[in-house]
Amino acid sequence: MSNKTWTKSELEKFKASIIKKKETALEDLSKIKDRTDNLIDQGSSNSIYSSHMADAGSDHQEMENAYYMMQREDTFIKHMEKALNMIEEGTFGVCSSCGVKISKARLEEVPHSSKCVDCKERSKL
Repeated sequence: MSNKTWTKSELEKFKASIIKKKETALEDLSKIKDRTDNLIDQGSSNSIYSSHMADAGSDHQEMENAYYMMQREDTFIKHMEKALNMIEEGTFGVCSSCGVKISKARLEEVPHSSKCVDCKERSKL
């Protein structure tokens, strides 16, 4: 095995893990959207009644949190799609700066990584 690339079986394991993470995120996103729809429906049905300002503030805060979570899940899904594309393109797990194999631990945590830890740290300076 080359020190600079992952084997086909290793890539398949990464791919399966990434697909599972993406599917979980899609399920979570669906649940958040359902919850948001319920909040909107509740807000519409309660709008004819006077509500306390604190209740309205709590409802607004809950909606903001739901929208934030939807955006976060959507971003995560896009990162998983990027990682899957990198596998298909043959660039997955190889540092775009120095060309060495990115550590397994890093790829498990951040599958869409395009740089090894050392190069990423240097780019922050």
